[in-house]
Formats: sequence, C-alpha cells, structure tokens
Amino acid sequence: MENTEKLDCIVVGGGPAGLTAALYLARFERRFVVIDKGEARAALIPESHNVPFFAQGIGGVEMLRRARDHAETYGARILSGEATALASDGDGFTVGFRDANGGERTLRARFVLLASGVVDIPPRLAHVDAAVLSGLVRYCPICDGYEARGKRVGVIGRGACGLGEAKFIARTWGADVTLLSLDEPLSPEHPERSALAEHDIDFVPVPIRSLARSGDGIEALGYDGAVHRFDIVYSAIGCDYRSGLATGVGADVNEAGALKVAAHAETTVPGLYAAGDVTEGLNQIVVGMGQAARVATHIHNRC
Repeated sequence: MENTEKLDCIVVGGGPAGLTAALYLARFERRFVVIDKGEARAALIPESHNVPFFAQGIGGVEMLRRARDHAETYGARILSGEATALASDGDGFTVGFRDANGGERTLRARFVLLASGVVDIPPRLAHVDAAVLSGLVRYCPICDGYEARGKRVGVIGRGACGLGEAKFIARTWGADVTLLSLDEPLSPEHPERSALAEHDIDFVPVPIRSLARSGDGIEALGYDGAVHRFDIVYSAIGCDYRSGLATGVGADVNEAGALKVAAHAETTVPGLYAAGDVTEGLNQIVVGMGQAARVATHIHNRC
C-alpha cells in the first residue's frame, strides 16, 4: 500500500536523537513521522548520571518515555514498526514501512533523517541483557566509568580496542582493571606491556571461554579452567552500525560502518541526514541530541 501524502521528513529511529528531532520538527509545525522499531540502545541503560539535569540519575526506559511524551505533546506522529527500505525518487525519498502487525506501506518525504543507532556486540553470557540492565556488564565507560571507582573491573575485547578501553578506565578513575581477551591468547608487545604497567593494568594471557553471573559480580572462565572474578565487566568487542538503509542508496561510511556526515549532519546523499550513534564521532546521548536539533532546524529551513 502506498501513502500518497508527501511529508517534509521521515525520521528513522526512536532513541534520544530521533525523539529530539521529533520535538524540534513538531514545534516547527513540519509534516513528518518517526518510525520507531522499539530497539533503542538507550533502553538498556539501568541508570545514567551523565545526562544533564538528572543529578539523581535516570533509567533509559524512563528517559525515552519522557522524550516521547514531550514530542507527542506537540503533535509528533510516532509509528511503531520498522523501516524496511529506502530509495531516492528524484525529488525526495520513499521509505518502506512495516507496522507492528506486519502491514506494509510506502511513505514519501523530501528529507530523511536516520537516527537508527548501533547494536552492541555482546560478550558470551547467558541473559546478557539482564546483566546489562543490572549494571554488571557495561558498554560505555564514558557514560558510567565514574561509578566503577573502587571496583574490580574486567575489560574484555580484541586488540587495540580492548587495550584502549582498559587504559581509559584505569587512567581516568584509577580503577583495579584487568584486560581479558576473546578467542586468541593475549600477548601484548613491548609498547603495550609498558602501557599496561604504566597504568597498573593486569592482563590474563589465556582467552576467556565465557562469562557467568556470580552473586553481585561476574566470573570470567578461562580456557585453562581458571576463574577470574570482577564487580563489573566492560565489553569492548565493538558494535554494528545500523547504516544499511543509507548505504543502499550510496551513502559513505567509514571502515567501521558509521555514516560519514558533513555540515548539518547531511550524509553524502543529498537530503539524507543522520544523527546519533549511527554517525562517526562520540557515541553519547547529548551529542546525538545536539546533532538531531541541528538537523531538524536545517531541514525546517530547507522546506
């Protein structure tokens, strides 16, 4: 089914960036919709203390609820479902939409804003989402490393990514940090060993087979049978960027798959914008919100 109405903008993603864009576009009285698949990364945040104005902390689900309610106060239309396809139609874009009941239709708009985010690659742990929601497994030391002070911290990752995250946590908060490896033995070269020693970072040379919850902590089981216990484990395995819709119409990405954006967060495809974690840069809620506000204002001025 095709919707013949041509919108000013279609926003793909219902996380902090997408909902911020919705708030701005609604207050600009633009014709737009938000497509929300209900898989915002922010929903897994147990409690954030680095989002301004919430000194006592706020959970991700509550943050998203407030952002959605705020946008809807001004008439934002938020559709539950998935953007399944994106194509240029000469003077704008068409977006394939599948609703929560499986119904499909085509939406049209002059501009599209992708705020589709990323998916963290989880460590091998049963019920990993529950461990994330309880704060035992974490993905973002910039977000919540402060709360790791005085705790035993494991960092599990591959190569430079794992080493870099371990150094960041240790040098910033002086935490008791141990670097763990997946799949391959951890044998740092001399410069890496020097960096580990400089920041008092321990490392386990034998790869980790699996993680398991143990009371209020996490146990890392090595392939040699050794058990290493931590209060918190940071996963530095990486993430998958939800940039496929954009690359399908020719948008450029970096080596990791993050969308490259220029001024006003426009991708290399004219009229296609991106904001939040799906873009190159610092993956932070406030950064994505700021990008989205700038994009929404620029789209409004182009309409």
